[in-house]
Amino acid sequence: METINIGMIGYKFMGKAHSHAYRDLPLFFPTCIHPQMKVICGRDTNSVAEAAKQFGWDEYMTDWKRLIQRDDIDLIDINAPSDVHKEITIAAAQTGKHVFCEKPLALTLKDSKEMLDAVEAAGVKHMVGFNYRFAPAVMLAKKLIDEGQLGEIYHFRAWFLQDWLVDPNFPLAWRLQKDIAGSGSHGDLGAHLIDLAHYLIGDIHEVMGMNKTFIKERPLPTNMTGLTASVSENAEKGEVTVDDATLFLARFANGALGSFEATRFATGHRCTNSFEINGSKGSVIFDFERMNELQVYLSSDRDDVQGFRRVLATDPAHAFSEAWWPPGHTIGYEHTFIHEMVELMNAIREDRQPVPNFHDGVKCQEVLEAVDLSIEKRQWIQLSEV
Repeated sequence: METINIGMIGYKFMGKAHSHAYRDLPLFFPTCIHPQMKVICGRDTNSVAEAAKQFGWDEYMTDWKRLIQRDDIDLIDINAPSDVHKEITIAAAQTGKHVFCEKPLALTLKDSKEMLDAVEAAGVKHMVGFNYRFAPAVMLAKKLIDEGQLGEIYHFRAWFLQDWLVDPNFPLAWRLQKDIAGSGSHGDLGAHLIDLAHYLIGDIHEVMGMNKTFIKERPLPTNMTGLTASVSENAEKGEVTVDDATLFLARFANGALGSFEATRFATGHRCTNSFEINGSKGSVIFDFERMNELQVYLSSDRDDVQGFRRVLATDPAHAFSEAWWPPGHTIGYEHTFIHEMVELMNAIREDRQPVPNFHDGVKCQEVLEAVDLSIEKRQWIQLSEV
C-alpha cells in the first residue's frame, strides 16, 4: 500500500483532530494513500513528548526547522498559531514538501499571497483546513445548488456563535492577541463562514462590516490548551487586541445578498455554525450542532405537503457515507477532518491540487481584510480595493 510520511507542527486542539484523522483514515478508507505519523513537533519538550505518545506519533521534535529538512518527511502539517504559518510554509515548500495548513492561512493578505507564491513555485501540493466543507450535509447543499434544485440564489445568511469568552475573567489566551492570531472571532469563526459562502454561492464582490471588543482587558494566563486556559489568583491583566464579534453584509458577484455574524459572546451557544440559503425554487438550512441533518424546502412539492423536510445525510447516497455506518447512524465533528485528509491523499495520488487549497485561503483572506477596511472607513468596500 502506498504511504506518505507526515511531519506535524502543533499538537493541541487541531493537532489532536489531525492526528485522529491520520489514524482512522486507513481503517475506513483503505484504498487511500496511508499517512504515516512520523514526527510531531512543538516547542515544549515535555508536552510534545506526551502528545506523541497519546496521539500515536513515532517521534517528536522541538525544532521545526530541523524537521522540514528531513529527507524522510513528505508532507508538513501546520496547525500551530497563525503567526508562524507563513515562515513554516515557505521553508517547507522550498524543501519540496507538500503542505497542509490550518486556517486562516496567515495574519495578512500579503503574507497569504507570499505563501501561495511559494507553494506554486515549488510545485508542491497545498491544502488549507476548511473542514466544514466536508460534512456530508453541507456537500448535499452544494449538490442541490449545482443541480439547480434551488433555482436562482437570492440570499446567503450565516452565523457562527460561541460563548466561551463571556466570562470577563477568562484569561488572555493567544487567540485574543492580534500579533499571534491576526484577528478574533472574525478570522477564527468568520473565516469558516466566508469559505462556506465561496464554496456554496461563489465569489463575494463587496462588503460592509462592524465589530466590537466587549472585554478590553483580561488576566494573563499561566498556561493554555486548545480553547481553555488557566490563570493564577491576582494575575496581572493584558489588553485584548482582537474583535469579540464581527458582523458584515456582502454582495456576491452573481447578485445574491449575504449576511455574516461571528461572535464569541452569544450566551448559550456553544458552537452554532449555521447557514440558510434561499433560492427561487427552494431553500436549505444547516446547523453544525446537528451536522448530519439538512433542512430542505422545495417549492415543487405539492401545496398540501410543502414545508422544510429533515434530510438525514447518512445514507450511502451522501458523500463519504458509504465508508461509515448503516443508514441513520450519525458521524461527528472529527469525521470532517478524516474526509479532509481523504481529499488530500487522493489529490496527491492523482497528481492534482486538493480543494480547498491556498487559492481558497487567499480568497478568504481578501474578504477578511476587506471587512476590516470597511470597518475602518465606515463604508462599502469592493474586493478589488484590498
